[in-house]
Amino acid sequence: MPTEEHDDPGRGREYRIGELAEAADIPVRTLRYYQERKLLPPPRRAGRIGLYSEDHLARLRMIANLLERGHTLEGIRELLAAWEQGQDIRTVLGVENAVTTPWSNEVPVTMTLDELTTLFGPESLERAIAHGHIEVDGDRVTHWSRRQLDATVTLVRAGLPLEDVLSAGRELQRSMDDLAAMFVRLIAAHAVGRIDNQGQNGLGELTEALARLRPAAQVTVEAGFARAMDRQVRAAIDQALSHLAS
Repeated sequence: MPTEEHDDPGRGREYRIGELAEAADIPVRTLRYYQERKLLPPPRRAGRIGLYSEDHLARLRMIANLLERGHTLEGIRELLAAWEQGQDIRTVLGVENAVTTPWSNEVPVTMTLDELTTLFGPESLERAIAHGHIEVDGDRVTHWSRRQLDATVTLVRAGLPLEDVLSAGRELQRSMDDLAAMFVRLIAAHAVGRIDNQGQNGLGELTEALARLRPAAQVTVEAGFARAMDRQVRAAIDQALSHLAS
């Protein structure tokens, strides 16, 4: 609990270092480390006693929240520095959310080794591992995408060799990597650059731009692939019909 004798109506509650650590639910040594890393401002001095404010406690809670979200201490220090320079940390975190929110909504699926063998045969495990589709944990395996697994099963049951399906998937992933890199370059060149020129307003615009770009990029790829499949299927049918007619 805060030290009541140090409460000042003008300042609000104040805490000694042990009290602040207890309120923030962290060890004192962690609190001292944050101070050394310039993540926490120094306390107000009352003689030899350091007194911390509610602002210190709020800052510690913010640090804990950012750590839970996967930020490094150095990244947190930079965020807090931006906040201290007048930028709204909610805007900064909005950009971070827009950038780091997963683009994939795929749901992994876990099964036993026997179940995987039943689906694809005894050589399926080694092939799937080699192609990076599954992870093995004891006698269970996890495929990164239920939809992708279902699609693979459908293609194999339709008569396509598993090795050919996996190879096609690997080639498709290479193409997807190239497309993703192209969109990242576009975003970096035309959206991220706004930060330098517009400051706080640029951050807000960047967040909105990223929110718009996410579905737009996905639709562009899906529509482009569907159109390409239409062209390729028609070409294959025309070729097959020409052979029948000859």
